[in-house]
Amino acid sequence: MNDPKVRRSRFMYIIEAALEYFISILVAGSYLATLTSELGISDGLTGVISSFISLGCLFQLLSVFLKRPRVKGVVIGLSVLNQLLFLLLYLIPLAGGGKQVKIAVFMAAIFVAYLIYNSVHPLKINWLMSLCEDKKRGVFTSQKEIVSLLSGMIFSFATGTMIDHYKAAGKIETAFILCGVTIFVLTVLHTLTMLFSVELPVESGETEKKNPLREMLGTLQDKTVVKVTVLFVIWHLATSSATPFYGTYLIKELGFSLQFVSILSIIYSLVRASVSTFWGKFADKNSFAVMVRLCLLIAGAGFFVNVFTVPANGAVFYTIYYALSAVSMGGINSALTNLVFDYVAPATRSNALALSQAVSGVAGFVTTLVVSGLVTYIQDSGNTLFGLPVYAQQVVSAIAFVFTMAAVLYVTLVIIPVKGKKK
Repeated sequence: MNDPKVRRSRFMYIIEAALEYFISILVAGSYLATLTSELGISDGLTGVISSFISLGCLFQLLSVFLKRPRVKGVVIGLSVLNQLLFLLLYLIPLAGGGKQVKIAVFMAAIFVAYLIYNSVHPLKINWLMSLCEDKKRGVFTSQKEIVSLLSGMIFSFATGTMIDHYKAAGKIETAFILCGVTIFVLTVLHTLTMLFSVELPVESGETEKKNPLREMLGTLQDKTVVKVTVLFVIWHLATSSATPFYGTYLIKELGFSLQFVSILSIIYSLVRASVSTFWGKFADKNSFAVMVRLCLLIAGAGFFVNVFTVPANGAVFYTIYYALSAVSMGGINSALTNLVFDYVAPATRSNALALSQAVSGVAGFVTTLVVSGLVTYIQDSGNTLFGLPVYAQQVVSAIAFVFTMAAVLYVTLVIIPVKGKKK
């Protein structure tokens, strides 16, 4: 772990994560909503498209077919392909052809992009996280997040301001071209970070040729993996029932500009970066299970605030929600991944990650589909439900709050006791 090449690779991993985060910013949230609005896609369908991110997790199961003694080449090649498809999303609105054709191509491109991304993601995480000592994973993860968040804060503000400028000038096409060029440059730099990262020799036994389906079936039979997977599922039910519909809520009902959305992202990044190291040290000292329960309580408080977020108070209440979300997500993302690393043997970690992400991704996608119908119903009813005036996003926030509290109970009753037994 102290070899200069390994230390350099850990540094490259931090940069790689930041560059990948920049690209993800441009194809999600309000940026995705800007693209779908330009194409004339409805709010409900935009929510479904956003949930392709969750559905794409199903294809993490394909990683078992991609496993081999050396995964670096496969990871780099497929990462380049998936990012070029993200670039294509900004070119589709500029192309000729009918509206329905462009919408179909757009949906196909984002679907295939996330299919590729997710199929290779477990292999990439297992490769790059293996470069860090187990007892230092919490702090290392926090350092990686801080770099991504602070640099992403600047990137998001600059990009949002640029899009707003050209949109106000009636030149949204120019903004899309610049975003496409940006993704291309980021793809080149992202590829270089992985090329300059080393891949450690695999442990004995990991190079044995195994039947992929039988290998995944064996992972399914691991009771600890199943328990962790259920937590992934409950959390995805919470986020998938609400967050895919927030992007359009911000730029339509709440009337936020992309510049203000970028300011929110700055607040989010500053808050999350300020707590990231704390969560890392807290987890290394107390366990990721205890840490994730506390983070879920904070996330639930954020969804509860959004139940009362309307245009009259949107700038204040949504900012409070976003800040609470930043505090909670400073721990939740790393905790879920690290729970797998805590409980699962190195040889099956990528399978366990793939299984957890795949099952929870499908559950999240189905949830978004169901809730999308509810969103459309409320909006078609003049923003009323059971005769009461309410915005659809207030209702979905209440649903997310209930699921998040269920996750807190599950961690308390199931996950933490498992950790105690392992000790």
